[in-house]
Parts: sequence; structure tokens; C-alpha cells
Amino acid sequence: MNTSFTMNSLGDGYHALVIGASGALGAAFCQWLHADPRCASVRELGRQSVPPLDLEAPESIGRAAAELAAEAPYQLIVHAAGLLHRDEIKPEKSYAAIEAAQFQAVFQVNTLGPALVLRHFLPLLDPQGAMAVLSAKVGSIGDNRLGGWYAYRASKAALNMLIKTAAIELARTRPQTRLLSLHPGTVISGLSQPFRGASAARPASIAARELLSLIDRLAPADSGDFFAYNGERLPW
Repeated sequence: MNTSFTMNSLGDGYHALVIGASGALGAAFCQWLHADPRCASVRELGRQSVPPLDLEAPESIGRAAAELAAEAPYQLIVHAAGLLHRDEIKPEKSYAAIEAAQFQAVFQVNTLGPALVLRHFLPLLDPQGAMAVLSAKVGSIGDNRLGGWYAYRASKAALNMLIKTAAIELARTRPQTRLLSLHPGTVISGLSQPFRGASAARPASIAARELLSLIDRLAPADSGDFFAYNGERLPW
């Protein structure tokens, strides 16, 4: 693996923050950022970090942001947390499988939690910086050809709307800020492992490097848009 890596759009001595740093992709983002000689620091947040940030404990989001305010501004924030399945939650194959509690849990992690991350962490982002939120191509309404996965699809479609709406607001006062919705592709992780297509999954290290390179290439004019890891602009 080529371990040489540099982000050029964030300036020398930039500070990065990764939310969801304990997951496969989050850990890989941290690995590459630590390897970048231009990166001065990487703050890693998750359920077990200090301070902790748990998307299912909304009060922890604002508390974590308040504790980190003295470190601000960050030139890069990456939100890499999400929920597709766990013991009691499985992607629905039919509308007959929709259950309120499971639906609410998926939305809490994939939509409501990130909404509060935007509220509390965008003020900590450098006006010239970039914030990238991991979405999913299955959240594209225009690209939906297979159906199923009701909660996950809907939660990611709603997340995309949040990113688009916040980007419009930011453009009025901070026109150089990049706020991006990114599809990482299928990555080798606990999230993808049980599903069809997992055999073609890419290592998290490769996916994270592709995504960081994409963030580096995108301009403020791209803020609010939805991109795949390879730079393809995805339909809403």
C-alpha cells in the first residue's frame, strides 16, 4: 500500500475531526489523516471517545461540540457513522416488514443524529474548510431500481436533504465552505458483510483514501451536492 498522502486544499497545519472514528471507514480516515504531513492534528470522536459522541444520545452531540470549541476551527470534519443493521434491525425486503421502533432507530443514527452534528459542529468548521457526511447511493430516489431497504433508503434520502439545505444556508454567509454528501461504495466492514455485493467490497483503507482525495478536489461550487467515491455526481 502506498502510504504517501497529502491533502492540498486545507492548508499547512490543518486540523481534522472524524466522527464515527471507531468504525472501519472512520478508522481508515484517521489513518490517512495521521499520515498526511500537512495535518497538525486528528480529533477522533465516537461512543467511547473522550468526550463521547453517541448519535443515539442526542445530548452528547452538543456536549462534545462544546468541549471541543476551544480547539476550533477545524479545516476538515468527516462524519463517518451510520446504521444499516444490528441484532434486532435488518433491512426490510417488503413494506410488510416495516416496524416503528427499528425505523426510528435507523433514522436516529442516519438522519436525526447527523442533523444535530450539523447544528453543533458546523460552527466549529473553518469558513474555508470542508465537511463531508457519508451518505449512500441507495438513498438516491432517482437511482432506486430494486426497492426494499425502506428505513435505510429513506434515512439517507433525508440526510441528503439536510446536507443540501444546510449548504444553501452556508453559501449565504460562508461561500468558501464545502459541505458534501458522499457515497463510499461497498466497503469491507461489519455494515456490508451480510449482504449481496460484499464479495466485491473494497478495503476501508482504499475507500477512505479515495474519499479524502475527492474532498480535496471538490470546490465550494460543489457544496451541497451528492457524489460517489469516484467523483460521479449522483441523482437525488
